[in-house]
Amino acid sequence: MDAITVLGWCALAVAGLMLALWLVSLRLRDAGIIDPFWGFGFALVGWVAYLASDGDDGRRLLLAVLVSVWGLRLFAHLARRNFGKPEDFRYAAMRAKHGGRFWLVSLGTVFGLQAVLMLIVSLPVQFGQVPDDPGLGWIAGLGVALWAVGLMFETVGDAQLSRFKADPANRGKVLDRGLWRYTRHPNYFGDFCVWWGMWLVAAEAGWPALTVVGPIVMSILLMRVSGVTLLERDIAQRRPGYADYVRRTSAFFPRPPRRIPSQSGA
Repeated sequence: MDAITVLGWCALAVAGLMLALWLVSLRLRDAGIIDPFWGFGFALVGWVAYLASDGDDGRRLLLAVLVSVWGLRLFAHLARRNFGKPEDFRYAAMRAKHGGRFWLVSLGTVFGLQAVLMLIVSLPVQFGQVPDDPGLGWIAGLGVALWAVGLMFETVGDAQLSRFKADPANRGKVLDRGLWRYTRHPNYFGDFCVWWGMWLVAAEAGWPALTVVGPIVMSILLMRVSGVTLLERDIAQRRPGYADYVRRTSAFFPRPPRRIPSQSGA
């Protein structure tokens, strides 16, 4: 099938998923249920595109597997982290702001918006499965390597943070060990690498100028919208020592920590 047909089937699948989640959120009075399903939705897109396309078998399977491993790991991590917790403060604030209209507002600003973003970000996964030539080459291999680096950063970073938070002695403290010594957001950097890696796999087969929109949008979300910027908006006020952590540690791309001159020097 052509790319537009594949996009259409993926759009239907994502719309169905988000509509079902929205209805469940009304029943539970918890719009935060969408967060774990962000990753699950990408895995769904990967396999819908696989079934709807007839391109190179190796690339189709590779893209579907790569996005599924990433998406289902993220789904499991967020579902485990959020289980039994109150509605996320972001959605609770929106609910308080819109009152009785939130049921309708959430359909567009929460579930509808994420559906659109999911379809845009996943363009490499969708369109990369359409061409039947060429087969997998060295560019795809480079993409898989970058994807693997990203998955490692996400998985290890999330595990380190979970262990840190599980220790009551660390309450109010700042994690500055492991991967968190080199970047304040190893999980977001991991997402960045994963999606640029999948773009390389897809770009080898064609449409690089079109599908690059996907990782660009994901990068903007991670660095400027819902990732670093949102998380760090007031964290320095809530956690003593975070301002010093910011001064010595890269916000996104890993690098050795800066040496902060002693304030007691000359």
